[in-house]
Amino acid sequence: MDFFIDLEAEELRRRAEVIKAVGPDWDPAELLRGEMEAYRLLFSNLDPGQRAVYDQLVEAGVIPPYQD
Repeated sequence: MDFFIDLEAEELRRRAEVIKAVGPDWDPAELLRGEMEAYRLLFSNLDPGQRAVYDQLVEAGVIPPYQD
């Protein structure tokens, strides 16, 4: 007996469930603005030690550079 899963249908079902879960008030542009504001707050006012770690993480490609 062969086991078969239609991955295309499963992906369509998964996407439909995600859209249903986020609801009709979901605003991707507002979400992105909120993420950018959180990123700005996270990396503003770093002390010298924190700034050195931040610079190392950016240089290593772990996080993108913050641009105000």
